[in-house]
Amino acid sequence: MHSDTVSAPPPDPPPPDPSRPARPLTVVLDDVLRTGAALAAAEVARTRALAEAGHLALDVMADQRATARAAELALREVASELAAAENLSDRTVQTQIGRAMTLVDDYPHTLAAWEAGAITRTHVQVIIDVGCPLPVDARAEYDLLAVATADGLSPGRLRSRLAMLAERLHPTTITERHHRGRDTRSVRIVTGQDGMSDLIATLPTVLAVGISDRLTQQARTIVDARGNTNETLTDERTTAQLRADILTDLLLTAAPEADPTRTDDGPGTLGTIRARIQVIVPALTLLTPDRENLDPAELVGHGPLDADTARTLADTTTLPWDRVITHPITGAVLHTDTYHRTTAIDRHLRARDRHCRWPGCTVPATRSEVDHTHDHALGGETTITNLAHLCQRHHTQKQFTRWTVKQLPGGVLEWTSPTGRTYTDEPLPYSPAVRFLPDDPPPPDPEEGSPPF
Repeated sequence: MHSDTVSAPPPDPPPPDPSRPARPLTVVLDDVLRTGAALAAAEVARTRALAEAGHLALDVMADQRATARAAELALREVASELAAAENLSDRTVQTQIGRAMTLVDDYPHTLAAWEAGAITRTHVQVIIDVGCPLPVDARAEYDLLAVATADGLSPGRLRSRLAMLAERLHPTTITERHHRGRDTRSVRIVTGQDGMSDLIATLPTVLAVGISDRLTQQARTIVDARGNTNETLTDERTTAQLRADILTDLLLTAAPEADPTRTDDGPGTLGTIRARIQVIVPALTLLTPDRENLDPAELVGHGPLDADTARTLADTTTLPWDRVITHPITGAVLHTDTYHRTTAIDRHLRARDRHCRWPGCTVPATRSEVDHTHDHALGGETTITNLAHLCQRHHTQKQFTRWTVKQLPGGVLEWTSPTGRTYTDEPLPYSPAVRFLPDDPPPPDPEEGSPPF
């Protein structure tokens, strides 16, 4: 027998308890921060205990000239013991043990910062993920620099900065690794539930970002056409659903059949849409590719880019692209120019901001709006000292919530929250072209004799 189940409506929220007056937001925020610090301390304690369990397993095998297989079995035995006690999968616990050992052994500064509440678990995850490709002997320096870099950054912004840092510490160039990585490109299916599956394409990042951006623009064109027509349309697909439908049409028919502007047997407006990406190509990287790790090209919002791809984009693109002139020591933006006609202010702002300037946001400037920090309607000037990029979400939040912002010299934005706390967002500096290294210590004076120690 089949019967349809109708879900009951959610219960009404309980009425406020008059005996418990509402606390101000600043008090609630203090509670969130305090409990977060206590949770971090507990998580670090568990991490250390898991790492200790893993080391105990390896120590048992140390005197037995164990093979890799025997060592793995020893870890599995310990993981099974812990998993049984916690009613967890032994595979899950073994993965936790391996990650804990990596964190304790290779990232002691990161672990200490997490324990002190200076960074969160998400920051730790980013640090480990970005540092994973580095050889073990390079992780000590990376660990120290990563913690210093994390100060005041959201995990999203930290990831992009650490990606550039890791490049400088890697013994091989990104071009060499990219050539190897291209061999892994593939398309595969992961079967899901309810007749759905994931179609996964592993591609060079610049191509993947371009595909995603073009699909987004095409989806927005359909949404705009839907809103501008006087006819009643039943198309209520979301942007995510439209991206999936357009991708399917493009792959199966080689033309976006979903294009509402199509009038014949060829593509309409959607077919003319091209991807927009923002690439920073340091001049010295193009001139000296063997030193690209020191100042790699960057696909804004996604990380380092190999020099060959950056050079190809710079040489062959027919779209406007900006040349960014930076200070050779500080890396500050001094000037921008272009070989195409664009607005000078927009060029400068794209070069300076690179992403949305809300604290922690990583939406690229190419997908953000230029906003007057002090509203134009209230007398704000249209100058680079009163303009900054904000994504649509945070532009709306600036306009319709109690958050306020003012722009300080150098493009620094100072945000003030409804509880009175201030958060400073600075433009991401460019890597300096000139780096100073400490002088070698002077040789000992033979007339003074050998040092006492």
